[in-house]
Amino acid sequence: MPTETMEPSDEMIALLKEIRDAQREQIAEYKAATQRSIELQQRAVSRAENIGKVYRVALMISAILVVGIIILIAYLMTFLTRR
Repeated sequence: MPTETMEPSDEMIALLKEIRDAQREQIAEYKAATQRSIELQQRAVSRAENIGKVYRVALMISAILVVGIIILIAYLMTFLTRR
């Protein structure tokens, strides 16, 4: 049984090149989208870290204010009970 080799026609070659080019474009778009996604994730992490820092500072200031108010109340209570 002889094996027949099929000569690719110009149409087939053009179609295969078109498919190859489309795949290359798709891969390039995928890489760009992936890179953009990574950049957005890095920005989100950076913002979360900054928000965490602001939260810690606000928490410390709030704690200091609460302690100050408690001390003021204790002082006023001792001052009023002396009268």
